[in-house]
Amino acid sequence: MSWERHVLSSGCRDGSIWNHDVRVANHKTAELVAHSGEVCGLTWRSDGALLASGGNDNLVNIWDARSTVPKFTKTQHTAAVKALAWSPLQLNLLATGGGSYDRHVHFWNTTTTARLNSIDTGSQVTSIQWSTEYRELVTSHGFPYNHLALWSYPSLSKIVDIPAHDTRVLHTSMSPDGQTVATAASDESLKFWRVFESRGKSAKSSKGDMAMAAPASSGSAAAASSGAAANGSGSSASSMLDLSRPTFIR
Repeated sequence: MSWERHVLSSGCRDGSIWNHDVRVANHKTAELVAHSGEVCGLTWRSDGALLASGGNDNLVNIWDARSTVPKFTKTQHTAAVKALAWSPLQLNLLATGGGSYDRHVHFWNTTTTARLNSIDTGSQVTSIQWSTEYRELVTSHGFPYNHLALWSYPSLSKIVDIPAHDTRVLHTSMSPDGQTVATAASDESLKFWRVFESRGKSAKSSKGDMAMAAPASSGSAAAASSGAAANGSGSSASSMLDLSRPTFIR
């Protein structure tokens, strides 16, 4: 399911997508038919102009909000497409992830319909979350590793792998402040990961650290500054991260 203001879109097992206007009793306003298998991924773009859908037929369909036929269809995935995410920093950029027999994330320019790049993640892709501040994204996975992976965009270099659950990660959700990712898995656990630290919060923290260090000698201050840069938040992954931006907190 995916919300666009007062419209709730839901995917069905028969491959159809229903749009519901929740303000009225006769709520069904449109039925979109293009998938031949169950619809397992659905997400509206932030401006409400486009809807992306993924199915068990291995297809990705992009729908114009004003039409009931797909604007275009992508067939590059070789397994079910559950993971779909629009970039919050680039309106026409869509990331899609495939299942166990595919394991790829593809990046699409939905204006030109071109595939921009791809990642072979090595695992079933179950969801994708973009950072709202940094040009980075988090992917969650099932078989065989059941982990989270953090990627830089557009270089697509992997920043870190995070062992997450004992079984497949079923769903992820980003906190309203864009800093914490919640994961739910079939191991019956719910976990919260502080993946992206806000630039604003980091700046405030730095000012506080400088104020506390003011009485120290210049040599001590330099040593403290050097130590803070080296240690970051104390994360075991700090040596793998770009210390020019806030360090991740696990």
